[in-house]
Amino acid sequence: MLRSRQLLSALTGKTGDHCVASAVEAEEVYRNPTELKMSQIVLPCHANHCGELSVGQLLKWMDSTACLSAERHAGCSCITASVDDIHFEHTIGVGKVVNIIAKVNRAFTSSMEVGILVNCEDLYTDRQWKVCHAFATFVARRTEAGKVQLKQVLPRTQMEQMEYSLAAERRRMRLIHAEIITDLLSSSTAQLGTDGRRGYKDAVRAERTRVESVELVLPPHANHQVSTFGGQIMAWMENVATIAASRLCNAHPTLRSIDMFHFRGPSHIGDRLVLKAIVNNTFKHSMEVGVCAEAYQGGEPLRHINSAFMTFEVLDGDGKQCTLPRIRPEPDGKRRYQEAVARKKIRLDRKYIISCNQTEVPVSVPWDPSNQIYLSYNNVSALKLMDTRNNWVLTFEKNKVRLYTLEENHVLCFKVEMHVSVPAEQTFHLLSDLRRRKEWDRHYEECEMITQADEEDTLYRVAAPSVSKGGKGQDFILLASRRKPCDARDPYLIALRSVTLPTHLPTEDYTRGEVLCAGFTIWEESSTVTKITYYNQATPGVLPYISTDIAGLSSSFSSTFSACSHFLEANKDSLAALPPSAL
Repeated sequence: MLRSRQLLSALTGKTGDHCVASAVEAEEVYRNPTELKMSQIVLPCHANHCGELSVGQLLKWMDSTACLSAERHAGCSCITASVDDIHFEHTIGVGKVVNIIAKVNRAFTSSMEVGILVNCEDLYTDRQWKVCHAFATFVARRTEAGKVQLKQVLPRTQMEQMEYSLAAERRRMRLIHAEIITDLLSSSTAQLGTDGRRGYKDAVRAERTRVESVELVLPPHANHQVSTFGGQIMAWMENVATIAASRLCNAHPTLRSIDMFHFRGPSHIGDRLVLKAIVNNTFKHSMEVGVCAEAYQGGEPLRHINSAFMTFEVLDGDGKQCTLPRIRPEPDGKRRYQEAVARKKIRLDRKYIISCNQTEVPVSVPWDPSNQIYLSYNNVSALKLMDTRNNWVLTFEKNKVRLYTLEENHVLCFKVEMHVSVPAEQTFHLLSDLRRRKEWDRHYEECEMITQADEEDTLYRVAAPSVSKGGKGQDFILLASRRKPCDARDPYLIALRSVTLPTHLPTEDYTRGEVLCAGFTIWEESSTVTKITYYNQATPGVLPYISTDIAGLSSSFSSTFSACSHFLEANKDSLAALPPSAL
């Protein structure tokens, strides 16, 4: 041991315990075991004629990095199942370095979500900037022993805990994505009617943009499982889509985004891959190109491998968007033309509600059935993000009720914690119905259910009393989104946020208040003990009701949540008598 210390001292210039401490600190540097990094310098062979990295080449690098990360976690071969929406913020020039980081965010039974971050680096100026952030789903292939049961991911940092928690919500979105898109497109195209067919004068025939190409899958195109590399298929699809877009504008287009897509079947060495692309519709500064990939061998029928929708722009010499010509659909293309309009609305909803920072948009977003799924996702995700923060400050404690506060970027958040002797599932169902909250919360003077969108999302109108004598009360239109645990390491969730409804406009009797993010996380600590945490981001409409508590001048929070505990314990037997289906 002494010789080891002397040797370490000679190598580091430190002595004694300082040296040992430094060695221990070095050993404790944490790195996610599934994290993989790939760095590639962009050479002319990777670029198009504009000197920019081909997006198809970038997709291949992203897919291979993510696949290796998934296989490191699974310990077996993995295949790409789907990729979420990708928005490319910047192009990458020749000579720049592409840095790709991939790591597994969460594993489910046999699938896992891999997060992919792409940055660009300029070696001469030492600048780095984000290019895109994507999420891919990989499935572990069956082994000789049968179906793979993936080991769980153990998040250790706040960022890992956040991604772990949000991965469950993103998975829910993926599982119902096709059904949602079908419903939205059918309702949207029905509303369009014949309005979308006007203004075809001087429009470009859609047939002019049609592209069809055939690729023979050779060994260099296959992965180590002898299947066609998912990234290679995406690269071929991007290539034909770019040709279709170029035929419309007679210029080099820039790919800006790819909608979420799923690989519907495998492809193998020897397959002929038929790739078809056509411009579905154009808007003022963008166009949607639909791409389809099908495979066959010999005389067998075509197998559908993948379909994708890609959005392109055309930029002038100053980097400004060019106005694009209109498209005139063929008789068999009117459905694609109308659906492209609906998909554009869906993309805007996703970008507006999900992608942007909440501080950059109005607190209350209009609610309608077409954006319900995205509002629900945003509602639950915002609560999960607040739940993963770990720098809360204990402000007050009384009667086993703890009040914490957190102030970041001039935004005040608070949370209240307590334990109850009520099973977690019963607690979840008692707190889910906001109409019963007035039984224990004096701020819920009135509460009416406006509509129940589905089993997980309900709209309420809540009226609160005035905080000052003689003043007007406030009312809120709230979307309540509830979630049961995805597995044993997830809580029950009840997320609340304000929305606007044309049927419930502000009135003279009440001041319309807004809630940005609020709700409950309910953790099962045992079969009879449950931990409840209530969160709220203190918007101007909420702050008057809580300011005295946060300032330490009142203990009404303690009284309110003590009343909540009594309410839960008094009503647990009524739910216990119900059959499981009713819960």
